[in-house]
Amino acid sequence: MFDAFTKVVSQSDARGEFLAQGQLDALSSMVSDANKRIDAVNRITGSASTIVANAARTLFAEQPQLIAPGGNAYTNRRMAACLRDMEIILRYVTYATFAGDASVLDDRCLNGLRETYQALGVPGGSVAAGVQKMKEAAIAIANDPNGVTRGDCSSLMSEIGSYFDRAANAVG
Repeated sequence: MFDAFTKVVSQSDARGEFLAQGQLDALSSMVSDANKRIDAVNRITGSASTIVANAARTLFAEQPQLIAPGGNAYTNRRMAACLRDMEIILRYVTYATFAGDASVLDDRCLNGLRETYQALGVPGGSVAAGVQKMKEAAIAIANDPNGVTRGDCSSLMSEIGSYFDRAANAVG
């Protein structure tokens, strides 16, 4: 995984070119928005347990067959595994948000996850629905303007949403 700066330099170096003005402008914009990025990651991280618990609670209310006898989240052990997986996905979304790059999410979390879930009989659509519920909660928390760096956060919220969408698509 490269941070945004290393990635840009590496790409330019591979082409034997100087950094282009557009690349410098994009990196400059990222630096100027760094505090907003850090605030968003801190908020999501600080509310991770609540985000996961509420997403799971809502998912199980909408899909009670998951927690009924024979369901994929039936028994404490299976429920704990489900919550653990949701937390891991959320954690990697925060890593991607902090780095401004989805490669850590792809490489260390999502690659092979769908196949693993299929092999274990885990309903990917239900996992994807849970990820979408985490997305809604995380964006609501991260986008709250109270007590954070002021400014337009719409592109950052869109970026965060794209990481959740990427995760949902990878498992669904």
